[in-house]
Amino acid sequence: MTTMIDVPTLDGAATFPAYRADPEATPRAAIIVIQEIFGVNAGIRRKCDTLAEAGYLALAPDLFWRLRPGIELDPDIEAEMQEALGLMGEFDQNQGIQDIEATIHAARRLLGDDAKVGAVGYCLGGRLAFMTATRTDIDASVGYYGVGIDGLLGEKHAIARPVLLHIPQEDHFVDKTAQAAMHAGLDDHPKITLYDYPGEDHGFATEFGERRSDEAAKRADERTAAFFASHLG
Repeated sequence: MTTMIDVPTLDGAATFPAYRADPEATPRAAIIVIQEIFGVNAGIRRKCDTLAEAGYLALAPDLFWRLRPGIELDPDIEAEMQEALGLMGEFDQNQGIQDIEATIHAARRLLGDDAKVGAVGYCLGGRLAFMTATRTDIDASVGYYGVGIDGLLGEKHAIARPVLLHIPQEDHFVDKTAQAAMHAGLDDHPKITLYDYPGEDHGFATEFGERRSDEAAKRADERTAAFFASHLG
């Protein structure tokens, strides 16, 4: 079952929408799906649906709601790609983390205070998944092709729960110098696992469109599924 729900902000002053996908049986845990710069579009909703099919309650908060609610963009359309890049420049990432934390709270209200909650994010969401691991009590986090994580390495000391990062080696938004810095800063962290994908570019695990690289996407998604099964149940 899928629906849209309203999530209260941390201060209770407003609410924002989130896509909700429920499994057929009692959820094994909850997973927050963190959007790309294209909003909670068909691809992000499909990510939620797949997680629900695997037994998880999946929630995808609309993190751009303060800019313009309900944004859905297609990265294969150049004008929409440019619009998305503009939204990225306007987006307050610290406020976004607060909305992700509010969504974590919402998941626990739905499943119980002791329920485990994970997060998985893509592109901007991959960066935010890392920030969620450093700034919230999330139980496990996965980031796909997160941008600018090399600039967040000073926060790694705050990571107390498992993190998995997928790194395409030909990412045109994350150059080889940034990738090397990520490995140098994170390879020895006991809670963090990094996987490299030779020959793959940014967006390789998207559900739809020209960016998808099917074999690599399936391999990454299998690793993510095993990671969540191990750390969330």
